[in-house]
Amino acid sequence: MVAARLEFYYLVCTNGAKGSDDESMSPERLIKLRRDEQREAAQLLGVKDVAFLDYEDGELTPDRRFLGDVVRHIRTVRPDAVFTHDPEAIIVRDSFVNHADHRVTGLTAVDAVYPAARDRLNFPEHVAAGFQPHKTAEIYIWGTEKANFDVDITDVIEKKVEALRAHRSQFSEDFIQMVLERWRNEEGRYVESFRRVQMAF
Repeated sequence: MVAARLEFYYLVCTNGAKGSDDESMSPERLIKLRRDEQREAAQLLGVKDVAFLDYEDGELTPDRRFLGDVVRHIRTVRPDAVFTHDPEAIIVRDSFVNHADHRVTGLTAVDAVYPAARDRLNFPEHVAAGFQPHKTAEIYIWGTEKANFDVDITDVIEKKVEALRAHRSQFSEDFIQMVLERWRNEEGRYVESFRRVQMAF
């Protein structure tokens, strides 16, 4: 999509302060590492901008404050599509637990698209500050077992792996190889699957 000259923006909701088993790692150092790694990965992929909300890692809740922050970001960027985590799945493929922060992020992103960012009377303080309501046309949910939309990523797989490797404090080479196996289909092509929701306003 970036190669097709579409603009992408990242919104990182938590500070990443707890995701390490390195006994020498402090939360403060990890927060900085995760920010730097995210920016490096985004630059490699051609992402236009990365914003950070800095909610505490592992403690995200689907409350009004968090919803308002996501709605304000949507009203600022005014995206055609929002990509997010699966808000429904807890156990994925009987081998993976969908992180609680990811579920909350997915749920809040969906709620922000509809109806909160659309409705003028939701968060009227945004409108007063110049952030007008916005209708997002599509939602793409990754990590889902209800996929209905496939994207052939073979031509950009090396770039995607390079971006994954930028997250040095988080992703091991074994993890990257596992992701590659998951993306590879029977024909040897790499395919990423999403649940695509086309909004009918």
